[in-house]
Amino acid sequence: MNDRTSALDTLVFGVDIQSGDVRGDSPSYAVVAFDGEQFDRDVVSHRKLRRLLDREEPSMLATDNMYELAADKDELVHFLRSLPAATKLVQVTGAERPEPLSRVASRHGVPYGKKPMEEAEAAARLAAANVGQEVTAFGDTTTVKVSRGRSTGKGGWSQDRYTRRIHGSVKRRTREVEDRLQQASLDFEKDVTEKYGGYANAVFTVEAPPSDIPVSSGRSGDTRIEIERERRDGIEFEPLVKRRDHVVVGIDPGTTTAAAVVGLDGRILDVYSTRTADTADVIEWLIERGRPIVVAADVTPMPETVEKFRRSFDAAGWTPNTDLPIDEKLHRTREASYENDHERDALAAALFALDDHEDQIERITQKVPRDVERGKVISRVVAGEESVEAVLRDLEDDEGGEEEGEEHEERELTEEEAEIRRLRTRVERLESHVEDLNETIDERDATIEEYEEKLSDAKRQERREARERREVKRLERENNRLQRRVDDLEAENEELDGKLERLKALWKLDHSNFADVDTDGDLVPVKVIDQFTRDAIETADEQYGLAAGDVVYLRDASGAGRSTAERLAAVEPRVVLRSGGDLSEVADGILFEREIPVAPAEDVTIQEVDELAVARESEVAAAIEDWERRAEERRKERKASMVDQIISEHRAETRGDGD
Repeated sequence: MNDRTSALDTLVFGVDIQSGDVRGDSPSYAVVAFDGEQFDRDVVSHRKLRRLLDREEPSMLATDNMYELAADKDELVHFLRSLPAATKLVQVTGAERPEPLSRVASRHGVPYGKKPMEEAEAAARLAAANVGQEVTAFGDTTTVKVSRGRSTGKGGWSQDRYTRRIHGSVKRRTREVEDRLQQASLDFEKDVTEKYGGYANAVFTVEAPPSDIPVSSGRSGDTRIEIERERRDGIEFEPLVKRRDHVVVGIDPGTTTAAAVVGLDGRILDVYSTRTADTADVIEWLIERGRPIVVAADVTPMPETVEKFRRSFDAAGWTPNTDLPIDEKLHRTREASYENDHERDALAAALFALDDHEDQIERITQKVPRDVERGKVISRVVAGEESVEAVLRDLEDDEGGEEEGEEHEERELTEEEAEIRRLRTRVERLESHVEDLNETIDERDATIEEYEEKLSDAKRQERREARERREVKRLERENNRLQRRVDDLEAENEELDGKLERLKALWKLDHSNFADVDTDGDLVPVKVIDQFTRDAIETADEQYGLAAGDVVYLRDASGAGRSTAERLAAVEPRVVLRSGGDLSEVADGILFEREIPVAPAEDVTIQEVDELAVARESEVAAAIEDWERRAEERRKERKASMVDQIISEHRAETRGDGD
């Protein structure tokens, strides 16, 4: 996976099985990583997928069928347990009775294709839009166990001291874990097993998921920490979006219908565009993301299509005084992510509508008590044009009925009633103080949230820099490899240059125009073969070539067989100068039959320079004439021998007939 600039707060993985079967046929998976802007795609094995999840720790692992990742429920539970604490397994097609992925993608305007990589991308897009069900097999209770990381052994002269040290380490580590849980304001119960010198183990039952626990599992020195979530009875599903907040919606109608959803706090929740979905599909998409208070358009007057959406939600409408200019829409949506101009226009309409109602929403928020849902009051004031006071009174009447307003005469209070009044006054004063403290807590929470965002940004930056460092190291290794290859090629080139120079000299000797080499015109090139073997002949042929009419010099002429002699004869050399031993009878016979002259090397003066050699033409010609003379005598001797043999055979036959 490559480095990416995140547009989402988190990273989403979409997966779909590419080949094989999870039940035993070594499955491979199409994996798509989506950060809101970019897609990274790869095909990996099941084992590599697990390593990828551990390394990247995405917020969601999305699939259209959870049983593509595990063969049965037990394996699925094991897979869920192995996921990083911050990673959710999401089935985007629903819960126990999932829909086809194509239908879900079409309903939510997500591109879909039948290829595994396209299905993985569709799953990632849907999960990033909070579509689907989280698959879980564990509750929110987590067990943190601190125990010995080493065995206490079977005894010895220092056994007591060793055991005491280990139990003391477990006790110290238990206190560290307890302090961290308390600092995180987590509810927990502790069960300790005391042993000689400290604790044998300690078990914390924490009311929180592992991702909220500031302790990690692993072994450190004499101690070990194990973290395990509480197992539920079976597999359960939880929707990604559990509540529908009040939102502001922007609509851009036309051939392509676009919609944007913005929270009352200004967060951009989602954008969407489609050319095929009808009004009902868009309304369903909006319902899944919130309860619209305001439906806005970027032009005035409000188009009829947008008006239909407004009436469907009984929401307030908003239009600008004049059509919003493109430059203002671009500026207002400059920090947002969208795929086309239609989504930009819908998003700009929602943001400008929220800006227009910002002061009103702030005034309503200040008047609404903390125990009353703010969105419900804002909805009735903005959309229903009611006053805040009337809405609050109506809500109080719904909860507890009207208080009796019957007038009565003031009477003297008893001591008990006076004490009650005093206590009530004190309670009101304390409640006021609590409100002030709550405001302070909210401010601190906001500060903490801001710092957490900065920390998250810093962590993303650190991960990005780590990836860059790894890439730099990889490139450095590749550069070193290529540099070594260049050095090898340069050395090889130098060797070939030397060989080329020698071949040039040989070429000059092999042609008529070599006056600069052969000053007296009586030199002829000689091709040197170290041994009379097929390998040596082939080596010489590769180095400087063997051709008909060459003068060949055998440094060692002994040991050649029939095939070797035939290989040399096939070259058809002008003469073979031999040295270092006598030719075998077989080789001598074959060369003689092929009329290849063979002469002793000592009869010719051979001058060698590196791998090249030259000889005097006159001496070579004399050696050839001497061989021809000897060859003629050899033929005569062979012919006389044949005549004698024929006469002997004839006489033998004549005597046989006479008898």
